[in-house]
Amino acid sequence: MASTARLSTSCSLATGSITIRCRRATMTAIGCAPRGSRTHRRSVGISLCRSSSTAGAEGGRKMEDYNIAMKRMMRNPYEYHHDLGMNYAVISDSLIVGSQPQTPEDIDHLKNEENVAYILCLQQDKDIEFWGIDFPAILSRCKELGIKHIRRPAVDFDPDSLRSQLPKAVSALEWAISQRKGRVYVHCTAGLGRAPAVAIAYMFWFENVDLNTAYKKLTSIRPCGPNKRAIRAATYDLAKNDPLKEPFETLPEHAFEGIADWERKLIRDQVRALREA
Repeated sequence: MASTARLSTSCSLATGSITIRCRRATMTAIGCAPRGSRTHRRSVGISLCRSSSTAGAEGGRKMEDYNIAMKRMMRNPYEYHHDLGMNYAVISDSLIVGSQPQTPEDIDHLKNEENVAYILCLQQDKDIEFWGIDFPAILSRCKELGIKHIRRPAVDFDPDSLRSQLPKAVSALEWAISQRKGRVYVHCTAGLGRAPAVAIAYMFWFENVDLNTAYKKLTSIRPCGPNKRAIRAATYDLAKNDPLKEPFETLPEHAFEGIADWERKLIRDQVRALREA
C-alpha cells in the first residue's frame, strides 16, 4: 500500500499518530500525498519538512546532555531529537501535545494544518534560550495569526515544580478548551514530561476518568513518561484543603489515583478560580 517518493519541497512523517515536522530539504516519505489535499490531511504521518535550525556538533551535544537528564528523571528512556523538528500527537479533537515550536513556520503549520487557536507553553526562559529559539519571532507570528500564546512555566525534570504549577497550567488549558475556537497545543521542550502531565491532569480532573485511565490513554497515543506522582500530589493538594492534613509523602503509593465526585468538584472549582487570580 505504501509508496516511496522523494520530496523536494515539504512533507512530514509520523510514528503511529505522532507527527514529526522533519528538518530536511529532501527526504524519503511513505505514502505522501500533495499538501492540502484530503488524502494528505487524513493520512497518518503526513505533514511538512524544513531545513534544520540546530545542527552540527553543538546541537548533538545539547541533545545528548538533555537526553541524559531525561533518562535520569523518567522511568523509561525517551529521547528528544531537536534536529528532526517539532513533533506532536493529537490527543483529542481539542487537544494536541508536543515539543517546542522552533520557527514561525511551525506556528503556520499548527494554524493551517491543525486548527490551533491556543498555545500553552510550559517552558522556562532558560529552556528556550538553551535551544536557540527566536522566541520573539514565535510570539510575533502567533499574534499575526490570531493564536493566543499562554505561558505557565515549570522547571524541567523537577516533580515538585510540576506539582505546584499543574493547577495553574490546567486552569489555562481548561479555559482555552472551553472557548471552542480551535485546538490547544500544549508543549514543553520535548513534549515528554511537563506537557503530557498537564494534559493528563486535565483529563483526570475534567473528563471524569481516573488517573490511570487518563495516563494510559495519552501514553498510548504519545509514548512518554510524565511524572504520575506529581499529578497525584497536585490532586491531593487541591482535594484536601485542611491545613492539618497529613503530608502527601506519608500516603500509600497509589493514593489519589482516583477521586470521589465531591473531590472532583472541589478540584474543578479551585482550578477555575485560578483564572481570576
